[in-house]
Amino acid sequence: MLAVAVTLTRGADPHFSPQFFIAVAVGALGQVLATAALLVAMRRAGFAVATVMQQSSLPFAAIGGWALFGDRLSGVATAGILLTTVGLAILTWPRPGQFRGASPGIALGLGSGMAFAVALNGFRQAGLALEPHHPIYAGIVGVCVAQALQTIGLISLLLLAQPGALAAVMRGWRASLGAGFFGAAASACWFGALTLAPAGAVRAVGVVEAPIAAAAGRRLFKESLTVRQLAGGALAAAGVAMTALG
Repeated sequence: MLAVAVTLTRGADPHFSPQFFIAVAVGALGQVLATAALLVAMRRAGFAVATVMQQSSLPFAAIGGWALFGDRLSGVATAGILLTTVGLAILTWPRPGQFRGASPGIALGLGSGMAFAVALNGFRQAGLALEPHHPIYAGIVGVCVAQALQTIGLISLLLLAQPGALAAVMRGWRASLGAGFFGAAASACWFGALTLAPAGAVRAVGVVEAPIAAAAGRRLFKESLTVRQLAGGALAAAGVAMTALG
């Protein structure tokens, strides 16, 4: 993927500055910590509670980009982010009683949202520092560097803590190729988008997958949706449209 991007991009002038490496390292670490916190939150509080708490990454990303880096959003885009957040909360809100005894999971879910917000803003700053005029190129290079750092860190951790788990991962490398490729391609698109727009807006527009997934599930798997889920999905979709137009 990196070789194709370098070959097809004309006139790119990447700047591998300390700012780029610091930003991409912060983003990579934030992404790992966010994923770990989300998984533990799901174990402690259940999938539904952890998911709704993790949606806090959307407003946290917008606030962080504004407070730390001066990213500006129009009134329409800001309203779209708020509407998308409300829609996601409605769409993923747990059943009555699921919050009972879930305080540690709630805290971890919110921590996951904050860490994802740090990751999004870190990756945005990395792309801008590397090559702001070629966002797809900057995105692919940023993904490669971030995933290299994450791979080195996780391999080192597994070697020290669970060498048997690392051996199992190595034996199953073929099965992960497809998911790994498409995951990397999706990450490159995220990185490219973050070079073009503030993290809050990019995160909000990325939420379009939620109502699309719900519609696909209804059509392909005959999954039924409640009135609450339909209303939440509609609000989220409207918020995404407002953010994109804003």
